[in-house]
Amino acid sequence: MNKHILARIALILTVAAASCQQATKEKPVGTSKDTTTQQQPLKPADSGFADVNGIKMYYEVYGEGKPIVLLHGSFMNIPLNWGHIIPLLKDRKVIVAEMQGHGRTKDTDRAFSYENMADDVSGLLKHLKIDSADVLGYSMGGGVAFQMAIRHPEQVRRLIVVSGSYAHDGWWPDVEASFGTMTADMFKGSPIEQQYLAYGNDSTKFATYIKKVLSADLTTYDWSKDAKNIKAPLFFVIGDADGIRYEHAIELFKAKGGGKMGDMHGLPQSRLAILPGTTHIGMMQRTGWLIPMVTDFLDSDLDPTPPTF
Repeated sequence: MNKHILARIALILTVAAASCQQATKEKPVGTSKDTTTQQQPLKPADSGFADVNGIKMYYEVYGEGKPIVLLHGSFMNIPLNWGHIIPLLKDRKVIVAEMQGHGRTKDTDRAFSYENMADDVSGLLKHLKIDSADVLGYSMGGGVAFQMAIRHPEQVRRLIVVSGSYAHDGWWPDVEASFGTMTADMFKGSPIEQQYLAYGNDSTKFATYIKKVLSADLTTYDWSKDAKNIKAPLFFVIGDADGIRYEHAIELFKAKGGGKMGDMHGLPQSRLAILPGTTHIGMMQRTGWLIPMVTDFLDSDLDPTPPTF
């Protein structure tokens, strides 16, 4: 792959953290972009470490109401991915956690996989004595969310996958090819490395950390059959300039009842959105569009009856 393309992909990943943080600092720019106002950081009602599957998983809980679990993307953590999102999910119990090796959840010798991380989230909900919750996953977290609905369907009320995939070829070919060429040197001095060190991790193990996180996408996987059989209503969101192929999202939406004229056949319980002018990283800055759509999906009774004049 062209070295300039690789450099660009590395840059996209290294500025992801800064992009999410910046959304909390800037004033709104139009209704299509982030509509977050400047706020004091919220304090969690509960936080700590849950002993699940051989790891100590760090988590935080905010607010009261119907529970929703937020699952972050690769190399991210709670403040970087969700700091500007949590205040917007009003009247809900928002549960955020840091996956294996991320943030304050220390790594172990265990293999890094979507399946293992989904089992960890399942264990966290049991630790918090929550029978079921809505689950929203972004990017890597989207893969974890898919596996939650596949492996632990009784714990998932509704599923929201944002810029995630259920098969390795769900990514555009050049994006998928880039995963095997990334190195720790590309992240040198980036917010990702800074955050890794800020949580007391060994600087000599940063390269191993980068390689291990990428290993989940270097392993061929295809959950198409299981994803199409997910029982929970699904809201699949991608950007029109995302890393996820349109066809990948549309194929699953059609399997979940989409691909028909709702006025004739009724509305499916699942939904699909392709946000215009939105990239993979830019998705997290589209709160003015994304959050109202997410809350509408979660609050809707999903009545299949189409509207009439």
